[in-house]
Parts: sequence; C-alpha cells; structure tokens
Amino acid sequence: MRVEAGKAYFLRPGKMRWEYEKPERSLFLVDGKFVWFYAPDDHTATRMPAKKSDDWRTPIAFLTTGMKLARICSIVGPAPDVKPSKPGNEVYRCVLRGGEDEKSGATQKVLFEISPQSELARIVIPQEAGMQIEFEFKDWEWNPALAKTLFQFDPPPGTVIVNGLLPEAPGMRQ
Repeated sequence: MRVEAGKAYFLRPGKMRWEYEKPERSLFLVDGKFVWFYAPDDHTATRMPAKKSDDWRTPIAFLTTGMKLARICSIVGPAPDVKPSKPGNEVYRCVLRGGEDEKSGATQKVLFEISPQSELARIVIPQEAGMQIEFEFKDWEWNPALAKTLFQFDPPPGTVIVNGLLPEAPGMRQ
C-alpha cells in the first residue's frame, strides 16, 4: 500500500490544485484548460489538455465543483454490498460512460462514499489484478477566500516544460 497526503483546493468551474506533501513534494493542477504535474526536485513540469487526461485526479476536479454525476456515469445507485469507511456514510456505485472493455465486455465501476453532511468522503477506483486507487477527503472548507492565481501554473525559473502524457505521478504509480 502506498499512502500519499497533501491538500487539495477546488474552484468552479473545474479547477483544482493538489499539493502533495508526502512521500515527495509535487503539484497536480487543473487550470480548466490544461492539467499540470510539477515535480520540483526534477525541475520538470508536464502539461496536457485537460480533455485528453486519463489521470483520475482530473475528473475529481469536476466532481467536486458541482458537475452532475450523470455526465460521467451511465448508472448511479446505492452499493449496499460495500461497507463505508465511516459509520453513517453512504456508498454509491457509478458505471462509467464509455468504460466498457471491448475484450471482456466488463464495465468500469467507481465507488463514491458520501458523508451525512453530503460531502464527498472517498472515491474507490478498482484496477486490474484486484488493485484499487482510493482517494479519501476530509476537513472540507466551503467557499474559502482563494486567489484565482492559486489555480494558475507559473513555472519557477529553470523548469523544463514537457507537453504530452503525464508521468507516473503520485497516486498513479503501480
């Protein structure tokens, strides 16, 4: 199990800043148009159009900023067979639109856990070979005063910018 921690900030429409603190400092940023991954120790930043990103952190930016689940899920319903991580939370299963595997005919499903306060508490994304990616959210602050510049990437001097696929980023390494 690999545990990563940091702070995430969300701004409508579809902007997110995820500052990883451990195991290594890095930044994942969705500015509404591009997805950026910045590794300060490597002095590199990778960017790609947000619409082409298959990184799971990208749709989280939209899910937490008022996007309707119906845009990404063909079916959403309770998942009574899944135990929530905390008492009182509810777990829902989402069958992803376009998530059908042509070879096996299987559909990709994602679990969303919602707190009694209707806040996103957890997302579980099943992977191949029984692995899963899990995002846990806590300490939500609603409508904090955030500068819009927090959602813009200004590379420090000496940073190399690479256009293309995101690297094996924290949370996505296997």
